[in-house]
Amino acid sequence: MDEVLDSGRALALYRTMARIRAFEDAAEEASKGGVAAFGASLSAAMVRGPLHLSTGQEAVAAGVCAHLRKSDLLTSTHRGHGHTIAKGAALERMMCELFGRASGTNGGKGGSMHIADFSVGMLGANGVVAAGIPIAVGAAHALRARGGSDVVTCFFGDGAINRGPFLEGLNWAAVHALPILFVCEDNRWAATTAAESITAGAGALARSIAIGVPGTQVDGNDVFAVWQATAKLLVDVRSGAGPRLLHAITYRVKGHVSVDVAAYRDVAKHDKALERDPLVLAAQRIGAPEQLQAIGREARGEVAAALAAAHAAPWPEPRAAYTDVQDTGAGRWRG
Repeated sequence: MDEVLDSGRALALYRTMARIRAFEDAAEEASKGGVAAFGASLSAAMVRGPLHLSTGQEAVAAGVCAHLRKSDLLTSTHRGHGHTIAKGAALERMMCELFGRASGTNGGKGGSMHIADFSVGMLGANGVVAAGIPIAVGAAHALRARGGSDVVTCFFGDGAINRGPFLEGLNWAAVHALPILFVCEDNRWAATTAAESITAGAGALARSIAIGVPGTQVDGNDVFAVWQATAKLLVDVRSGAGPRLLHAITYRVKGHVSVDVAAYRDVAKHDKALERDPLVLAAQRIGAPEQLQAIGREARGEVAAALAAAHAAPWPEPRAAYTDVQDTGAGRWRG
């Protein structure tokens, strides 16, 4: 292992990835009505609504968030489970949220695509591509006004760089030297379309540099490379040097949503990409197979407990539908 990344940190990174993988596997099965592999049996699909999995992208979330403090802030994408777990959210409350239960992180109202946990600085996933960027920039401006060395980390996908908020957000962050780390989680797919077929030029990092936001491109399936690149970029961000961008090239293992079989992908290319599973790559570097197997069992056991808790958790009271909403004045809708 590298000198700055000792065995303890390496195992911690692997543990985070194992927990994310176990959670995503269980959530996927729960959306289909079966989680027997986790020692549970559901009579029906318990996760309803769109479920966008981050399976195969664990190294980006783990490598970046390992450097974040609880007081640092984070915005995510519609594929945000991994980021939320890596930022420190409890698996049980997350699973309850996916199940729509009252004890979920958002009282069962957000579900998968809008999951958030302010208690750990996770400001929320977002169902609109690139919409997390201006939210992150606003949060970074607030941190700048408050003072201190806390930062915002903003995750977005490759599809987001083709939308207006990318230009607007990075420009504002650069002009005001905001404490924000932009992370382009480039999984090479924009929904059902290969990203390279709809993105002109050299991509996220080239556009970022052109706007005045320096950065680094990294192998997003190598958790140690992500960890090291993030460490260097955050030194600049925390010191007041302004925003930075990490372009992490990874791969979306699953379809756009959990029920998408992704028949539009080239089978040979897909199989080749699967050979670079981030957990397998990390295990090859770390060694200690028995220790890693134990970490995997522990992660799956933790997720099994989360599933059981979510299945038994109460549904929200009907009156909860009228809380956490905008007040339009004396309970009347305005025409």
